[in-house]
Amino acid sequence: MTRPMLSVRPRSLRGKKVATLRRAGTLPGVVYGAGIESQPIAIDAREFEVLHRQAGRNAVVDLQLDADKPLPVLLHVIQEHPVTRKTIHVDFLAVNMEEERTLDVPILIVGESEAVDKQGGVLLHLRDAVLIRAKPDDIPTGVELDISSLVDFDQTLHASDLRIPAGVTLVTDSSEAVARVQAPRLEEVEAVAEAEEVTEGGEAAEGEAGAEATEESSES
Repeated sequence: MTRPMLSVRPRSLRGKKVATLRRAGTLPGVVYGAGIESQPIAIDAREFEVLHRQAGRNAVVDLQLDADKPLPVLLHVIQEHPVTRKTIHVDFLAVNMEEERTLDVPILIVGESEAVDKQGGVLLHLRDAVLIRAKPDDIPTGVELDISSLVDFDQTLHASDLRIPAGVTLVTDSSEAVARVQAPRLEEVEAVAEAEEVTEGGEAAEGEAGAEATEESSES
């Protein structure tokens, strides 16, 4: 399997001095994990953002450090600036490609619900993620949940309804509820009904006024 590759280099600057790297378009990071010592690294910020957009969450990347053999790693922790949301630090976790890992992956909603689209209901996400187990190359960016079966407000989708890819085991209890549609609030329905009544009443009043004006005109 061909994995995305990212070239990095050893980093000597630490602490507050890494601000110098960021101003120069370089991200500070660290790689650690299976069989290696923790090592500070420097990453081209633009290259990383492109890779992150393309690879997504939980991606396995081949990290090229100098002339060493590419090291398979997971994008483990990505720190962002609280205001700008720009990436400011990245942790890479070296992994054994034959060893299964257990981690959370997001639930990806697909399809359309009649209870939402035609009956005005609100889709409730009872869980945003589920726990799965898989080898690094089989870890999905997310698992899909088709909500097209939610045709009324009495149905609930469970973890067992998720589309689990081959090579992946669902760890979360399959009976756990993950999504349902909530009926619109009674006051909202009443407000819509009242608005329609006002509109219809106004149109009727206008019609009556027009008829009276016509009669008066005829009499004169």
